Amino acid sequence: MTVVEIAGLHKEYKRFRHEPTLAVDGLDLVVGEPGQVVGFLGPNGSGKTTTIRCLLGLIRPTAGTVRLLGHDMPHGAAAALDRVGALVENPKFFEEFTGRRNLRLLGRIRGIKTQAIEDILTQVGLADAADMKVRKYSLGMKQRLGVAATLLKDPELLVLDEPANGLDPAGIVEMRRMLRDLANDGKTVFVSSHQLGEIEQVCDDLVIIDHGKVVASGPVDQIVDASALETSVITIDDPAAAIEALNAAGFEAKAKTKTQVVVKPAPDNPAALTQVLAEAGLYLRGLRSEGRSLEEVFLSLTEGRSGDVRS
Repeated sequence: MTVVEIAGLHKEYKRFRHEPTLAVDGLDLVVGEPGQVVGFLGPNGSGKTTTIRCLLGLIRPTAGTVRLLGHDMPHGAAAALDRVGALVENPKFFEEFTGRRNLRLLGRIRGIKTQAIEDILTQVGLADAADMKVRKYSLGMKQRLGVAATLLKDPELLVLDEPANGLDPAGIVEMRRMLRDLANDGKTVFVSSHQLGEIEQVCDDLVIIDHGKVVASGPVDQIVDASALETSVITIDDPAAAIEALNAAGFEAKAKTKTQVVVKPAPDNPAALTQVLAEAGLYLRGLRSEGRSLEEVFLSLTEGRSGDVRS
């Protein structure tokens, strides 16, 4: 059984006296193996939120099919969502209650034992703040409490939208560890995030979408490697002169910092750079090769967009 299977998903939003807005355009997506962290990436307005809402049965697609844990959505939502924990918006809690009391109230509905709630508080790093009123929680603490709420029913799949939002660096590291631990326990974590560095470290697979379509999917390393153009980074006292000499020799060079020049793509023989610079009377202080990061690959695939009319 596949965890998530989306085929030919289209979603249009009708607007009064205006042409419909196409949010998702023939999107295909499969999460087949449980026990992994899958990153779901895209610029603002690329269709991520709409896709997640269709996946969870919150809205109906215009066309296409969505299957969640073997159930057709939205018709099978009652059966599927009982096995899913989702955090897709800022979590809401009773502000005058403590974190522990909020979870106990939610847990009572499902008959969750007290010890299980204590274990979850520890798991999300809120054990020490469990008796603090939620109104005193930081945004990051509320995010972690929201994740804790999704874990109450011991879900097979977690769908998390920006779970590290508002977390400080230590909290981000803790969230990363928690997501990995959940996957190692056999749960599937489907996470949407703008923090590409964290996604690169924590995820097994990635799905990158733009303009409502998948533009790349697969293991993180394969996506980065397949899109990578290795660069050469030169440290030199006179970057401007170095750029002029290298460009005149047919290389594509530009400034990286006040003392560094980047050449992209890197030549097969780095000594060619040294030779060009030496002939121009320039001597480098350092030369290294550098691969592309997920952030660079993402910006390349999505043309550096930050958003448009889609949602």
